[in-house]
Amino acid sequence: MISPTFFLEMELDKLFNPRLAWESLPTVLEGLPYTIAISLAGMAIGLFLGFFLSLGRSSSAFYLRWPSRLYISFMRGTPILVFLFLLYFGFPFIGISMSAVTSAVVAFGLNSAAYNAEIIRASLKSVSNGQWEASRALGLSYWQTVRFVIVPQATRIALPPLTNVMLDLVKATSLAAIISVPEMIQHAKIVIGRTGDAMTLYLLVAFIYWPLCIIIATFQERLEARYDFHKK
Repeated sequence: MISPTFFLEMELDKLFNPRLAWESLPTVLEGLPYTIAISLAGMAIGLFLGFFLSLGRSSSAFYLRWPSRLYISFMRGTPILVFLFLLYFGFPFIGISMSAVTSAVVAFGLNSAAYNAEIIRASLKSVSNGQWEASRALGLSYWQTVRFVIVPQATRIALPPLTNVMLDLVKATSLAAIISVPEMIQHAKIVIGRTGDAMTLYLLVAFIYWPLCIIIATFQERLEARYDFHKK
């Protein structure tokens, strides 16, 4: 006699095959170091450029303010996939060739810089003007004030939104598979080509991204707690 749950179990097996997922896990995880490395490198570039873009965006000098605003607007208003194609497929036509990994890091770094710039700018502005005035009274230079007074206070405010940028960056690295970066999606596609089970492999990749993002969010919470402790 056929079990009442027979057809349900059969459909679930078509949706996700645990055995195939387990057997494919080592292959898919081979792309995890690329996902992490591209995310961290892209975020580092984005933070570095974003900091100076935020200062330029807030500058009273129009030759700093308007180029910064234009860059931020352009990067936030165009798909990152365009820059992946531009750097990897387009730049060789003007004599600039980069590997797929380098193209991905540069593209993600340049794109995240625009979002980081606005977050950093808002965080810096949230520090009261009295801090600037007190620093000038103590004889601190502009850069000393920024480094030792403003940035430490603004960091606590910027942590949650910057973490969101990092989380988006981790998930966006899946786009790098389109330019042949051997990250997790690329490895999953190889297994899909061999087995034909796309649902299982793509769900497996999703189950890997999920705990990775949870780890990042947990790290953010610990950093916030640390800054709250110093604040107290």
